Amino acid sequence: MSQLSLFSADARPPRVSDLAGLLCGPGQIVRFGAGDQARLSIVLPDPARAPALAAACAATGIRMEAVRTESGATALRSAFRCDLVGLARAWTHGAVKTVPAGWQLDGAALRLWALAAGQPDERGGYLLGLDPHAPETHLPLVAAATRAGISPARVGSGQALRISGTRRVQRLVELVGPVPARADTADWPRCWGRAAS
Repeated sequence: MSQLSLFSADARPPRVSDLAGLLCGPGQIVRFGAGDQARLSIVLPDPARAPALAAACAATGIRMEAVRTESGATALRSAFRCDLVGLARAWTHGAVKTVPAGWQLDGAALRLWALAAGQPDERGGYLLGLDPHAPETHLPLVAAATRAGISPARVGSGQALRISGTRRVQRLVELVGPVPARADTADWPRCWGRAAS
C-alpha cells in the first residue's frame, strides 16, 4: 500500500480553490458588476467529460450547468456567485487570466485539470491542455508543475504540457488519485509498463 501524499487529491475535502485546476486549462473566470460576484466557465474538448466534471465541481460546492456555445461546443458554467470572487481575484489581473505568483499545484487542482483537459499520449506520457488564449499562463504553469514534482515540457506550440518519464508519470498518478466516477478511464493518467523518458 502506498503512502498518501500531503498534496494528493484525497488528502483533504474538496474546496472552491481546487477549481483553479479548470483555470490551468481552458477555463475562464469573470467578475460581474462591482466585482462582488464571479462566474466560472470552461469549454470542453469532449462533451462526454461534462457529467464527471460537473460532479467534481459540485463536490466543491459550485454547481456547473452544461450549455451550448455559439460554435456548438459544450461548456460548463456556474451562476454568478460571491464565493467565486476570491478565485477570480487570485487568477485575474484586470480582464487577463494570470497564475498567482508562487501558486502551489496540488492533487485536487491537478485532478480537475486532468478531468477537464487531460489525456494520455501514444508515448506513455500524459498531456494537460493549456489555454491557447492565455499564453502568459503557460510558463508559470510549467513552474508550478515542476514544483509539484511532475516537470513537464510544452508541446504543440504551447497547446499542452507533457508529463513523461516513469517517475513523473507515477507522481502524477499519485497526485490525481483514482479515476473519478463517470469519467472515461481511457482519458485518466495511469502508469504504463514503460513510460517514455
